[in-house]
Amino acid sequence: QVQLAESGGGSVQAGGSLRLSCAASGYTASTWLAWFRQSPGKKREGVAVVYTGGSYSPVYADSVRGRFTISRDSAKNTMYLQMNNLEPEDTAMYYCAANKRVGGGVFEAEQYISWGQGTQVTGSS
Repeated sequence: QVQLAESGGGSVQAGGSLRLSCAASGYTASTWLAWFRQSPGKKREGVAVVYTGGSYSPVYADSVRGRFTISRDSAKNTMYLQMNNLEPEDTAMYYCAANKRVGGGVFEAEQYISWGQGTQVTGSS
């Protein structure tokens, strides 16, 4: 099972940018890699997903499309989430997740078996 570790969270004013990293240990070829976030009292929600095999385009949640970009450096076995034009509503704990197969929706948290410990992002107005 892949081990994941996030980093790069912090506090930023509205309109600012952050880049999150998710370092993976283990084989991540032909793997669904995703970013999720969770605020206190809310359900964990999918933010962005990328598939490391084949020619699938990344998928983004409506709330972040156009502001966030998911990418991956295969040589470093690391996934990134570039977050621009951050809003206070983006405040949450951000997690990366992985699984070889996603049978249902790519933004369903229960589809993923490997999770990082999370990194906090706080957007202030």
